[in-house]
Amino acid sequence: MSLTTPASITEKTLAIIMGGGAGSRLFPLTKERSKPAVPLAGKYRIVDIPISNCINSGLRRIYVLTQFNSTSLHRHINASYKFDNFSRSFVEILAAQQTPTDTSWYQGTADAVRQNLRDFLQYPYEYFVILSGDQLYRMDYGEVLNQHIATKADMTLATLPVGREAATAFGIMHTDAQRKIVRFEEKPSDPKMLDALRIPAPLLKELGRDADEELYQASMGIYIFNRQVLVDALDNDFVDFGKHIIPDLIHKARVHSYIFQGYWEDIGTIRAFFDANLQLTDTVPQFNFFDTTAPMYTHARFLPGSKVNGATVRHAIISDGCIIDDVHIERAVIGIRSYIKPGTTIRNSIVMGADFYDADHASRGGPELGIGRNCVIDMAIIDKNARIGDGVVITPDGKPDNYDGPNYYIRDGIVVVPKGGVIPDGAWI
Repeated sequence: MSLTTPASITEKTLAIIMGGGAGSRLFPLTKERSKPAVPLAGKYRIVDIPISNCINSGLRRIYVLTQFNSTSLHRHINASYKFDNFSRSFVEILAAQQTPTDTSWYQGTADAVRQNLRDFLQYPYEYFVILSGDQLYRMDYGEVLNQHIATKADMTLATLPVGREAATAFGIMHTDAQRKIVRFEEKPSDPKMLDALRIPAPLLKELGRDADEELYQASMGIYIFNRQVLVDALDNDFVDFGKHIIPDLIHKARVHSYIFQGYWEDIGTIRAFFDANLQLTDTVPQFNFFDTTAPMYTHARFLPGSKVNGATVRHAIISDGCIIDDVHIERAVIGIRSYIKPGTTIRNSIVMGADFYDADHASRGGPELGIGRNCVIDMAIIDKNARIGDGVVITPDGKPDNYDGPNYYIRDGIVVVPKGGVIPDGAWI
């Protein structure tokens, strides 16, 4: 439970994780799964991040909203998050569904919450924490709740201080010195507008920053609503929180900003996902999965420790159940049940591993599950259950940044072999 928030508050709070988007920016990783189900850091899924933050914050009533390719997400959540029978704790999926009043899919984040509002309101929750499902960060939502209650806010929005260049890619909030939001601009680019949106000097000092720093409050897509405020805010045809609900609400209600100063990364694109994973291999990574005070939870698998039969390994994460034979690995994330054969070099890459061991390969023929002999893999993502033959070279060198091949894709200059993909012996990608 959060060390900062009384149980009486967390028990009155419902967490809602937005996972309903098609995840087109993460294609082809979302070709056969929803965005929250994409593997992360070798053994986790993206959805584990907001769920773990909720659990560590004492919030144990959690809905995940989804509609695209949700089978693997259902399977993961059912296997991972089981609470005892003597509490009202739960992590449940709410998939898009037709009802007598609405036959459409989710049109946006606000519409997704609106379509499920009857489920959210059937219990006397007083506060609703609405979270994005594609971000890497660690946050105590209890601290946000405490500020929300202390300021008597109707709605609180988490923001991240960003520089002038980054501000043009975010929704930017402008607040007074008491952190009440007085203005919102979506991806501002006009220099005069940016000058007017800077964080006020008194607030910068309060944050422990230099008063002359040029910083802006970027929306993190993390919202806390009071019950009736949420109901009223959705009593319209608005479909998105960031584009529609928030700009409208700041003129009608007390909307405050909670300024977060820790590590945060949007991993909604292939490049951002790739970079965030490889940064985890740094000697002292910005995001630390080894923090025992606020651990990240996932499916508890009963896999053997990884077996390394001779290898050169520098700056790598190697997950459970792997067999690695005389290979060179440098700045790479190796996922569960990965089998990498002798003579292979893996650099600046993510190998997601497999969902099973390849017990019947001999009867099927073709490349074995995993990475074959004498391969070179550089700047690539090898999705789960891929079969890479012997002598394969995978690199984006000399290729366009975005390209669709016969059994691979290139996105943002990174080669992606999709889930279950097969690359024959001797192929050069």
